[in-house]
Amino acid sequence: MDTLSNRLNSLSPSATLAMSQKSAELKAQGVDVINLSVGEPDFNTPDHIKAAAIKAVEENWSRYSPVAGYPALRNAIVAKLKNENGLDYTAAQISCANGAKQSVCNTILTLVNPGDEVIVPAPFWVSYPEMVKLAEGTPVIVAAGIEQDFKITPAQLEAAITPKTKALILCSPSNPTGSVYSKEELAGLAAVLARHEQVYVIADEIYEHINYIGRHESIAQFTELKERVVIVNGVSKAYAMTGWRIGFIAGPEWIVKGVNKLQGQYTSGPCSVSQKAAEAAYTGTQAPVEEMRKAFERRRDLIVKLAKEVPGFEVNVPQGAFYLFPKCSSFYGKSANGRTINNSDDLAMYLLEVGHVACVGGTSFGAPECIRMSYATSDENIVEAIRRIKEALAQLK
Repeated sequence: MDTLSNRLNSLSPSATLAMSQKSAELKAQGVDVINLSVGEPDFNTPDHIKAAAIKAVEENWSRYSPVAGYPALRNAIVAKLKNENGLDYTAAQISCANGAKQSVCNTILTLVNPGDEVIVPAPFWVSYPEMVKLAEGTPVIVAAGIEQDFKITPAQLEAAITPKTKALILCSPSNPTGSVYSKEELAGLAAVLARHEQVYVIADEIYEHINYIGRHESIAQFTELKERVVIVNGVSKAYAMTGWRIGFIAGPEWIVKGVNKLQGQYTSGPCSVSQKAAEAAYTGTQAPVEEMRKAFERRRDLIVKLAKEVPGFEVNVPQGAFYLFPKCSSFYGKSANGRTINNSDDLAMYLLEVGHVACVGGTSFGAPECIRMSYATSDENIVEAIRRIKEALAQLK
């Protein structure tokens, strides 16, 4: 009998990747599908970054790197954190990994013991609770609905903390909601955390530069928390480098050493050429980052305007990232052509098969009343996708 490990059987498959696969299958059959399910910029990596990678290949940067990444890259990250975030770190407090996804998982596996609780605000990125389960910890879900802009309050955080709480995972700007915590909101959470010294914060800031309200605020800025915060970031979203797989953590040196010990046993350092490309991303011109941010902001304005015109959708205005997360539970219980919509996964499948638009149901994000749409696509696609969605939803009675 073929039996997978209990560890693996406890995990759910990634809903976002599953939806991408389904839409690809329909496309392969010749169906014109507009894909709003995937969480990556539709831009190409900027030319100066590609040039640095080509140069790295030609100069034979093809050997193993140090487990934590090349010193030049870690120093570039130190400078970025200082210049952009006003935060002081040393190269020994940085560890690079195969994407921010590995950085998050590394940190969880390094800090969490079996039975430890990790607070995960919902809506959450699909992988957070699964990574906590992988570490044999217990995800404690704290729900924040559209009426509070999908952001948890200090009172909710306080109520969720127990003697078993080991960490809080905070994602701002957020996947899947696009919500961004202001400095004041973070200060409120920091005041609660200051009273609970056993709680660490994993601050996922991968969408930092896709921000429509001005400056990004990091929870690491509060001095009373700095020794308990691990920042996770990387080049994927800001520099359109999802496939290059470079992420990093910045945090207390003892945690970074633990992460290096772990990574040294199962992947070693990330791709050498990608590291040289990431170094160029951090040290070179930042103009392409702002150009992409402006394009995303224009698309945000467009999709919000159009989605608000869809009867039955409840829409808030995301302040960062490139996702819209409309509440769509008004359609549950309705039917068309013999199929009934019972939940957001049914609705996402209906929109794919009837409207030929790929979205992701909110259940796996901890928000079964919503669906996630990525607007990392052209203006034309956004206009046509919402037209199709509106048409498909109008058939539900």
